[in-house]
Amino acid sequence: MANLLVRGVDENLVKALKERAGANGTSAEAEHRKILESALSRPKKRNFAESLADIPNVGADSDFDRIQVSGDVSVFD
Repeated sequence: MANLLVRGVDENLVKALKERAGANGTSAEAEHRKILESALSRPKKRNFAESLADIPNVGADSDFDRIQVSGDVSVFD
């Protein structure tokens, strides 16, 4: 595993990192790794079926039936 040294970090950021690490029960180094991983990791690609499964249920198909009003004009109920 590689090492990373970051210089010139504002003291307030270092303090905030240490506070966040303490709140999460980890070391500042572990918290730093977690932040970098979260910020830089690519989201998992989802397949089409997973994307469709995430669409909320907004009603029955019959809710979207066309109603013929007159001539060629139709509206949705």
